Amino acid sequence: MTSLAAGVIAGDQASLARAMSILERGGSDAEALRSTLARHTGTASVIGVTGPPGAGKSSLVGAMVGSLRARGTNVAVLAVDPSSPVSGGAVLGDRTRMGAHTTDPGVFIRSIASRGHPGGLARAVPALIDAIDAAGWEVVILETVGSGQSDIDIVEYADVAVLVSVPGLGDDIQAIKAGVLEIADVLVVNKADLPGAEQTARELERMLRLRATDAVRPPVVRTSVADGTGVPALLDALDGVSKTKGRHRRLRREITREAEAEFARRLRPEQLDAACAAVLAGSRGVGEAAKELAGF
Repeated sequence: MTSLAAGVIAGDQASLARAMSILERGGSDAEALRSTLARHTGTASVIGVTGPPGAGKSSLVGAMVGSLRARGTNVAVLAVDPSSPVSGGAVLGDRTRMGAHTTDPGVFIRSIASRGHPGGLARAVPALIDAIDAAGWEVVILETVGSGQSDIDIVEYADVAVLVSVPGLGDDIQAIKAGVLEIADVLVVNKADLPGAEQTARELERMLRLRATDAVRPPVVRTSVADGTGVPALLDALDGVSKTKGRHRRLRREITREAEAEFARRLRPEQLDAACAAVLAGSRGVGEAAKELAGF
């Protein structure tokens, strides 16, 4: 693992690809590798891109990559795809959706399988982001499967979250639920060259007014991948979002998840069975039993 970690830290893409395969599989080797790489993280900006199916997320991400490269920024893309019911792997596979950038050494694209994880995100995503960060990539774009409300999980992995919508999603933008709207730092009306784009933008702005009065209202940006309209404005809007706050939020939730997983690993079956028996007998409430197991 030491030589592989050294290759990742040196920026070797082949080493990064091998490391990500190990991290995605999990296990003791993955834990050791991530521990080594963790000391070399903390500089990459992580941009989450989510939204309903058909919103043009992949095309928009491709346009964002092009604009970032024009600025001289190196970019990595993690595209979370649906899992194959046969192999469990990503259905679309690596480097199939952004072909224009596959020969650019300043771009790294990886498709990973959701593996049925709630929110359309693989559990290995934080470790994969750390590996890319350790390899020296300046920006990581995380694109989710696109399943509407469940994509709220993206906020747990991204420094900034982009919610993509398009005209024609139905009355009151049915595909966008309040929970997803709450996590967005920037809202995008993609395919803005289509009829109804202005109405969609106004509807989003109306919905934003329902958010808490003390919340910062995210900007609504209109984009069209067909001619590149609005993509530079989107990047400017992202530059205006505090990355520090999002990074703290990401780490706080990740540590919480890891603590929960560690507790679950240490909990012995007989302890849980005894707690269930006590609740069924009426001598303990569920909350009391949980506190006792946790040592509170």
